[in-house]
Amino acid sequence: MIEMERLEWLFDHNPYLQRNHMKFVDAGDNWVEVELEVQHDTLNPLGFAHGGALFSMADSTAGAAAHTDGRAYVTLSSNFTFLRSALLGDTVRAKSHVRRRGQTTCYVDVDLTNQKGELLASGNFTFFHVPELNKNLK
Repeated sequence: MIEMERLEWLFDHNPYLQRNHMKFVDAGDNWVEVELEVQHDTLNPLGFAHGGALFSMADSTAGAAAHTDGRAYVTLSSNFTFLRSALLGDTVRAKSHVRRRGQTTCYVDVDLTNQKGELLASGNFTFFHVPELNKNLK
């Protein structure tokens, strides 16, 4: 299994996640939690958190849960539903859980909630294990 310090390091040294205000919160075997504070550059023209920001957060959090076995994965497919908007200043928390891990694929559920615990979005992701990318995790 991947070490907690390694997972934190991967989040802290990923420019994409930093630029999009995503921060590692906690993890364990087959689960990860990430937070994002909605800022001005996270908003769409209507003043809500951009759906792409929330989807990206979900994909990153689910991918991190897949990676808790220490292997490298890429996103194969996803299904994501938006249920409620996030606003400027809201803290969005993504919680992901591996539902099934196979030899080559990993299926992960993820829920996004706000600071009140209200469900904002929910989805599932299927990841494909790419053995030749394992060297990039070291």
